[in-house]
Amino acid sequence: MPEQSVSTVTADGMAYHVPDDLREVRAFVCARALALGLPPQRVELLALAVSELATNTLQHTTGGGRVRLRAEAAQLLCDVVDQGPSRSFGRAMPAADAVRGRGLAIVEQICDEVAVLNQPGETVVRIRLAL
Repeated sequence: MPEQSVSTVTADGMAYHVPDDLREVRAFVCARALALGLPPQRVELLALAVSELATNTLQHTTGGGRVRLRAEAAQLLCDVVDQGPSRSFGRAMPAADAVRGRGLAIVEQICDEVAVLNQPGETVVRIRLAL
């Protein structure tokens, strides 16, 4: 029997718990980013970045995660929050024949800025894109 989704959506965020939630996460991110003024051509890049981060959450942590979006100072800020360990960015793109390891490198290349914030009990990956 597949895991049941218990995703929760609020005005600025969404919780996700199982792989079946990823489609809803991408749809939420696209709709919210457009509403906040992100140009349509950049919305798909944001959706890709969030999908990569949320997939990592589901593959490498327990308890699922949350995604939050807001606009601030002409930038869209998107937080992907989970209870996993800190991620390291600044890695080179893996070799073409590598089976895994491209997700975080892709996120870093398509976003204007990526930062990791470690808070008690959670890790926040914050991505920024200019509006």
